[in-house]
Amino acid sequence: MTPIAGGVALSLAFGFGLLAVLTLLFYNKYQDQRLFLVGQRLALGVSFFIFLATFILSYQLIISNFDVDYVARYTSIETPTIYKISALWAGQSGSLLFWLFILSIFSTITILQNQHKHHELMPWVIISLTVTQIFFLILTNYVTNPFQPTEADFIVANGNGLNPLLQNITMAIHPPTLYLGYVGFSVPFAFAFSALVNRDTSPLWIQSIRRWTLVAWLFLSMGIILGGWWAYQELGWGGYWAWDPVENASFMPWLTATAFIHSIIIQEKKDMLRLWNMALIILTFTLCIFGTFLTRSGVMSSVHSFTESSLGPIFLFFVFFIMIVSFGIMYTRLDVLKSPRKIESFTSRESGFLFNNMVFVVLCFAVFWGTLFPVISEAVRGTKITVGAPFFNQINTPIGLILLALTGIGPLLAWRRTGSKSLIRNFTFPLVMCVIAVILFFLVGFKGYVVVSFSLCVFVTSAIMTEFYKGIRARKNKFNESLHLALMKIVSKNRSRYGGYIVHLGIVLMFIGFTGHAFDREKEFSLQVGQVDHVAGYEFELLKLTESERPNHYAWISELKVTDHQGTFITNLYPEKRVYFHRNPDINRRQPHSELDIYSTLNKDIYSIFSSIDNDNKTAFLKIMVNPLVRWVWVGGYILVFGTLIALWPRKEK
Repeated sequence: MTPIAGGVALSLAFGFGLLAVLTLLFYNKYQDQRLFLVGQRLALGVSFFIFLATFILSYQLIISNFDVDYVARYTSIETPTIYKISALWAGQSGSLLFWLFILSIFSTITILQNQHKHHELMPWVIISLTVTQIFFLILTNYVTNPFQPTEADFIVANGNGLNPLLQNITMAIHPPTLYLGYVGFSVPFAFAFSALVNRDTSPLWIQSIRRWTLVAWLFLSMGIILGGWWAYQELGWGGYWAWDPVENASFMPWLTATAFIHSIIIQEKKDMLRLWNMALIILTFTLCIFGTFLTRSGVMSSVHSFTESSLGPIFLFFVFFIMIVSFGIMYTRLDVLKSPRKIESFTSRESGFLFNNMVFVVLCFAVFWGTLFPVISEAVRGTKITVGAPFFNQINTPIGLILLALTGIGPLLAWRRTGSKSLIRNFTFPLVMCVIAVILFFLVGFKGYVVVSFSLCVFVTSAIMTEFYKGIRARKNKFNESLHLALMKIVSKNRSRYGGYIVHLGIVLMFIGFTGHAFDREKEFSLQVGQVDHVAGYEFELLKLTESERPNHYAWISELKVTDHQGTFITNLYPEKRVYFHRNPDINRRQPHSELDIYSTLNKDIYSIFSSIDNDNKTAFLKIMVNPLVRWVWVGGYILVFGTLIALWPRKEK
C-alpha cells in the first residue's frame, strides 16, 4: 500500500461525505426511502475510506517509510514498534486522522445499530456525524495532509524519532482513550440535534443516547486520569495536575458531561429540564471541539499541545458554527422545550440534582475563564497576564468541596419532597460521623481546607454506606437473604443507581489523594557515591552510578538506598539520566531526559529524579519528593471505572 493510496482514500471520503449530506437533505424534503438508503450507504463509505487511510498511514509508520514527511518527523529506525504505532497520534496531521478514525468507528456503529429503528431521528443524526467528518476531512486533505511527501533533495536515511516524553507506555494509551471520550460525545450531540430539528421532546432521544453518553464519559474520565498518571510518571515535577490549558480543555467537557448525565435522570423520570439538557449536550460537544482547537491552534503554551499552525482560525470557525446553528435552532424550539412539570420542593432530589448541575457549570466557567484570560488580556491590553495553578486552586477548591458535599446530600433526598422526619432520619448518621471527623482532625493538628475535605469525605462515604445498608436490610427482611446475596441483588436490580454510588465513592477516594498534596515535601541536592542526605525523615545514600548504552538512548543509572529515621531499609530507587539520539553528530539534536523512579504505598510516595550528572566528579544531582496519599487518586480512578461499568452493564432480559 503506497502513501498515494492514502491520499486518494481521504479525497474519496471527502467526496462521499458531501454526497451523503446532499442525499439525506433531499430525503428530508421528498421522503423517498431510496434516498435515505443511498445516503446511509454513502455515509458508511466515508467511514470505510477513512479506515483505509488510517491503516495505510499506520503501515508506513511501522515500515519506516521516510518518504512520507509525517513518518520522517515522528519515527526513526531505532524507535520501538509500539511507539511507531503510537506516533499515529503524536503529530498534528496524524492525530487529526486518528480523530477521524474514531469518529468513523462510532458513526458506523450508530448507523448499523439503528438500521431498523429511530427512523425519524436517523437522517439528521447521520447528517450531523457526516458534517463533523467533512470538517476534519477538509483539514486532512487541504491543510495538513498526513501523506505529504518529504521535501528533501536527498534520500532520508533516518527520521527525527519520537519525542522522549512520548516514549512511555501510558502515552500509547492515554491519547486514544481521551479521543474516545472527546469523539464519543459526537453521537449524543447528533441525536440531540436531530431531536431539535424534528421538534421531538419525547424521552426517546435521551433513551437512545444514555449508554453512548456513559461510554464517552467513561473514556474521557479514563483519559484524564491516565494523563495525570503520565504527567506524574514522566514529567518529573512530582504532580499530576497543573491546570495546564490542554488539561483544562479535557476537564471542561467532563464537567458539563457529568452535569448532563445527572440531569437526564430527571428528564427520564420526571420529564423535567428539557431545555437544560439540550443546552448541556450542545455545550459538551462544543467544548470537545474547542479542546481540540486549544491543542492545535498554538494560542496556548502547553507541554501537551502541538506547534503553532494555521488550524486555529478554522477550528474556531467550526466551534462558532456549531454554537450558532445549535442554539439558533434551540431558540426556535423554546415552545416545545418547556417542561410541563416544575420542581415542587427545595428539599427534593430534583432540586439537589439541579443545584449540583449549576455548580458543575460554574466550575466549568471558572476553568474556562482562567484558561482564556491570558489570551484575552493580550488581545485587549497587549500584554499576556499569566494565570497559574494558584488562581485555579483558590477559585476551584471551594467549588470542588461544595460538589463533594452535594455528592453525599443528593442520595439522602427523596423525589418530589423530603419530609422533616425523613431528613432527620437520613442525615443523622452521616452528619454525626462528619462532626466526629472534624473534631478528630483538629485534634491531630490539621487545619483549613484539609479538615473540610477529609470531613466531607467521611460525610459522603457515610451517606453512600447508608444507602447500601438500607437496600441490603430491605432485601434481607423481605427475602431472608445473606448479606452477600442481598448486596449482589440490589446492585443487579438497579445497576445505574448503585453503580453511580460506587462512582461517587471513587470520587471520594480521589479527593483524599488531592488533599494529601497539602503535606508534600521536597529537596534538591547532589551526592557522590557513598554520600548521604535526608528528606522528610528518610535517608538517601548513593550506592553507585552506572552507564548503559541502549538501542535508542544512552543512560546513567543511579542506585539510591532509602532508609527511615530509625535506619530500617525501605527500598532501592533507580532514577536515570538519559540522552536520546546520542549517536547524532549534531549535539543540538541530542535530547536529554530524566527517567524518574517512584516507591509507592497507600500512605505516601517517595519520588526520585536524576536531574543531571557531573561526569568529571562522579556527582549525581537529585531531586527527592515525599508525596502523601497520591495512590488514593489512582485507586479512586479504578473504582470510578468499576462503578461506571456496573452502571453500563445491561440487565438480563426476562
